[in-house]
Amino acid sequence: MTTGAEALENAVKIARHYTKRSGVIAFHGGFHGRTLLTMGMTGKIAPYKEGFGPFPGDIYHVPFPVPYQGIDTAYSLRQLEKLFKTDISPSSVAAIVIEPIQGEGGFYAAPLELMQKLRALCDEHGIVLVFDEVQTGFGRTGKTFASEHFDVQPDIITVAKALAGGYPLSGIIGKSDIMDSPAPGGLGGTYGGSPVGCAAALAVLDELESKNLNARAGEIGGRLYQALVDIKTRQPWLPVNHIRHKGAMIAFDFVTGEEPEPSLIAPFVKACRDNGLILLPCGQFGNAIRLLPPLTVESDILDEAIEIIEKSLLNLV
Repeated sequence: MTTGAEALENAVKIARHYTKRSGVIAFHGGFHGRTLLTMGMTGKIAPYKEGFGPFPGDIYHVPFPVPYQGIDTAYSLRQLEKLFKTDISPSSVAAIVIEPIQGEGGFYAAPLELMQKLRALCDEHGIVLVFDEVQTGFGRTGKTFASEHFDVQPDIITVAKALAGGYPLSGIIGKSDIMDSPAPGGLGGTYGGSPVGCAAALAVLDELESKNLNARAGEIGGRLYQALVDIKTRQPWLPVNHIRHKGAMIAFDFVTGEEPEPSLIAPFVKACRDNGLILLPCGQFGNAIRLLPPLTVESDILDEAIEIIEKSLLNLV
């Protein structure tokens, strides 16, 4: 496979074949791809879904916990139970798909309690639990897979992005009885198993181990997190808050009080770009900035990025 979306599509196909069910449950704010099925699973309209419907049926969404937005684990689980009472029986659900840490949704980590409850619920009802680790996999969070932070074992993990260091390669990791369910030839693709992509992935795995990049991700995240906290401490009037990270996945929100302030995103991103730093916005309300430095980034480059961020923030106010 070549893309994260293709990995998610095949994960759903495998889950449906294994369970003989069709329903899929995903979460608000989640991003799973740009194909028709994965757009349907994605829990954010603009810019991914607007104007591209209708989407496949039998896909349902529940809120993802973001406490400062008034959504905690208990509320998410109540909404899931309500979904089972009003829209789809758990006996009709093939898969629950979740990012351990949302990417496009704003770099919010799933609470441990939610992951444990989902595992128990899937075990109770025979549902396949799928962790989308396309963005969180291969050292990004300080562990090879973000699921390791939760001590919860999914049935399927989807991988891509960092897997091959930029070459088009994706994959699915799963329990053998589930993965072996489709008949030979049931899964495939024109460019599946690219020899160059596979060679690149092997090189990435060597680098991950030989350079101890899991530990380096923790150092990078800790450095950037503390720098952002220090900037906010020195200039408490800056309209940024909710600074967060897990390993080298770092993000913060533009807010006015506790209200999202997406209008500041474009000028901030432009100011950083004009000074040589490329950043990506994210978040359900388009008010978050995510930092995704390479795990091989040099410390002086990190320091330069921090200077640009502070300068650009100060120029906003």
